[in-house]
Amino acid sequence: MKHIPWRFIAIEGNIGAGKTTLCHRLAEKYGCSLLLEQFTDNPFLPPFYEQPERYAFPVELFFMTERHKQLLEHFSRPDFFVPFTVADYFFVKTLLFAKNNLSEEEFRLFQRLFHVLNSTFPKPDLLIYLHRPVDVLIRQIRGRGRGYEQNISPDYLEDIQSAYLSYLKQETEAPVVIIELGDADFQREDKVFDSIVELISTPFTVGLHYMKV
Repeated sequence: MKHIPWRFIAIEGNIGAGKTTLCHRLAEKYGCSLLLEQFTDNPFLPPFYEQPERYAFPVELFFMTERHKQLLEHFSRPDFFVPFTVADYFFVKTLLFAKNNLSEEEFRLFQRLFHVLNSTFPKPDLLIYLHRPVDVLIRQIRGRGRGYEQNISPDYLEDIQSAYLSYLKQETEAPVVIIELGDADFQREDKVFDSIVELISTPFTVGLHYMKV
């Protein structure tokens, strides 16, 4: 089994990229700690997709406080018997989505709150970004059948993708690995999953790395 040289890995990607699925597969293989976003608990999410301008601020505020609570609780009780922690989000996504969804005035307030909360727990020492074309994302979103997601537009997904990539190009504190997946299925194809494990086990230097499986 490949040794994973990281203590805290964050798996990121656009809506429908397969973040949570990959985290589950890594946990099955390595017995690592899982930090999974509880997005279904957000009561503002379904109405947000119907009326984004009205519900953007509460939906983003709820996400931020829940992510902060989860990270704080996890790292205040470290388990030294697990090899590493893997999360299906990193806290900075809070800011990226907020910038895309909020008005300028709302975002200024939100940003101030974010920077206070962001200083209270460890940051990931490896960032993985799962990149897929928007048409693949749309197909996967429709396939998983969450009713409130079915009207997500390609333009919205393009905006989110652009926000992620702009941020990741500027990240200077941790290695960032952008994995080009296309429509590869790491849930059902062990060869694809093993290729991702190979990448995650690589001791990357700080900076941006593009990989394809």
